[in-house]
Amino acid sequence: MPARAEKVAAAVPLHNRPPTSEEVERDARAQFDAVVAFVKRPLPAERTILDFERALVPLVFALARCLVALFLCRRHEELEVPTTETLEGRFYTRSQPQDREIATFFGRVRYWRTYMRAAGGGYYPLDRRLKLPVEGFSLFLVGLVGRIATKISYAQTRLVVQCFLGQSPSVASIERMVLGLGKSTTAWFEQVPPPDDDGDVLVIMIDSKATPTATDHELKKRRGKRTKRRRERSARHRQRTRRERWQAKKRRKKGDHSKNGRAATLVVMYTLKSAKGPDGQKRLEGPLNRRVYASYAKKKHAFVVARRDANRRGFGPGSGKRIQIVVDGEKNFELYAKAIFPEAILTLDVIHAMEYVWKAGRSFHREGSKALTAWAKAQKARILNGQIKPVLRELEKKLEAFPKTGPGNKGKRTRLATALNYLSKRVALMNYGELLDQDLEICTGPVEGAVRFVIGQRFDTAGMRWIPERSEALLQLRCIEVNGHWDDFVRFVEKRAGPTLSIMESAPQALPQLAVKRKKKKVA
Repeated sequence: MPARAEKVAAAVPLHNRPPTSEEVERDARAQFDAVVAFVKRPLPAERTILDFERALVPLVFALARCLVALFLCRRHEELEVPTTETLEGRFYTRSQPQDREIATFFGRVRYWRTYMRAAGGGYYPLDRRLKLPVEGFSLFLVGLVGRIATKISYAQTRLVVQCFLGQSPSVASIERMVLGLGKSTTAWFEQVPPPDDDGDVLVIMIDSKATPTATDHELKKRRGKRTKRRRERSARHRQRTRRERWQAKKRRKKGDHSKNGRAATLVVMYTLKSAKGPDGQKRLEGPLNRRVYASYAKKKHAFVVARRDANRRGFGPGSGKRIQIVVDGEKNFELYAKAIFPEAILTLDVIHAMEYVWKAGRSFHREGSKALTAWAKAQKARILNGQIKPVLRELEKKLEAFPKTGPGNKGKRTRLATALNYLSKRVALMNYGELLDQDLEICTGPVEGAVRFVIGQRFDTAGMRWIPERSEALLQLRCIEVNGHWDDFVRFVEKRAGPTLSIMESAPQALPQLAVKRKKKKVA
């Protein structure tokens, strides 16, 4: 045993001294021999491979815990911890080694660490050296649990981890891990490096989806004092008591929605690269380097983030490269796109345009009829050929000739006028003939699919009621995982933490805010 380790061991009582690396290594070798002996042991006739695997897993995990303990013990012995030191004007004194447990992938491991004491608090040199988290969960385990939580609910995450590892953090701890990792998502998206081999045309698609949000009444019930109820011994009587409470609820009025949705905005960005097709003509191939970003912040924030990422990928205002933005018919999206991307090609999703064409057709053709289908198909061919204005002139003539009186004519005229008004205001966004000639996008299929996958599958399922400030972290972590950057993000969290690594949080961060430009006051 090294001389420094002997001094430490002599300074600590024998019943509470840290083990030496030689002792921990002997335990690890003994555990390895036990695993080998178990494998060599004859298998009874009634036992199968299922029984063997079930018994082998805890033995292998126990061996792994011994190896982790050996690693920590060796690193502790290698540290040259002085008796006293002065750092940044503070005087530290070395204290006796203290034991601690940390939850790892293989289970809880007990190790020893020296404490440097100072007025107002000290630090543990081993924890700083190895970036051991303060909360007692290894970063590898936190990253694994957090990644699973981006796919399934917290309760299911706990079950899955329990099935594979034999132990799992509680649901509350899993949520704290997600909130803790979420503290670094904003910084990650601000510095994430651009892709190496990007295309020639940048395509940006933006859409939003509302997720069920807890109402003020539900939050009051969650956070309020719990009333004591009679504890039923039978499960069927407990269920009957719940049904009685449900029946006592106040019925919703017509038009009231139980979802109480809060919209999250999602951005999909990818590039298209020029190439020659089999016929020798130029075309755009892709998508390349597709990335997503989503947030519960204001919708303008999504366009600001898209502008920042576009500049980083070499599509700045002065680059001369083409940018295409494809959106649905929401007016705010059009306004933000024109203000933040004035040089971009702004396109209306052709599917949304055709929805209003069908709405107009139902004013003079019976719904579901072959005549309506044939008429809408003909109008779509004209629109894709760049003849949107002739289509609108035809609809205007039909509206002028439509009878103002008669059964049902008022509703038909209103429907036709609504569709005509919607399409007339967006003629500049429907130059589909030119876009198809340039092999550009005319549909928002990628962002529609991303909204369903990123937001819908995780945040819009039965029984969920989110608080946007708490779900923001999970939403952005899910984007990082979908982008394929999870391992790099966990390493980024470790480097960003500084000397003390804390990766669990109970309070959520505020939603991203846009910088407000204040008008300068005129000086008299």
